Amino acid sequence: MAATGAEPPLTVVCVALVDGEDRVLLARRPEGKPMAGLWEFPGGKLKPGETPEAALVRELKEELGVDILAADLAPFTFASHAYDAFHIVLLLYLCRRWTGEIVPHEGQELAWVGPQRLDAYAMPAADQPLVAMLRDVL
Repeated sequence: MAATGAEPPLTVVCVALVDGEDRVLLARRPEGKPMAGLWEFPGGKLKPGETPEAALVRELKEELGVDILAADLAPFTFASHAYDAFHIVLLLYLCRRWTGEIVPHEGQELAWVGPQRLDAYAMPAADQPLVAMLRDVL
């Protein structure tokens, strides 16, 4: 049974970090987390009162040890998906500039993936519409 809408949707921000070869960084959810083993765009939940851009700046520092400027985040697209227990709205940003070396800080595996290979990585259902949009622009 899909989420009924009694609870407000969960808003999550994520980013397609794009390198100089137009590859996108994906992170694999580690064991012990919901949807473990699936690949996703880095990001996370907004904290109360936090803007999407501030959340991404914070999440990328925590998860990957890199610094980004809110001004370097370009709003790109979103996806809305009803899972059985909750509804999620994913806000996807694009970013081509950051400082620091990308290092996984939460036990996640990382992969730089060309746009035409994104379909080869198993992702949560909510992320899948974002992949098609990315392929069209990269």
